[in-house]
Amino acid sequence: MESIEFIIGSYLLTFGAIAVVAGRMLRRARSLSHRVPDEEKYWL
Repeated sequence: MESIEFIIGSYLLTFGAIAVVAGRMLRRARSLSHRVPDEEKYWL
């Protein structure tokens, strides 16, 4: 059962890193979207 800690830790580290990258990307996208004029926001 020593390897179960390694497996769980690896999953936590992987999903934590993905969450950090996704959060930073969303925060950056929100800040950049304020620079785009309203007539060029095709996603609205």
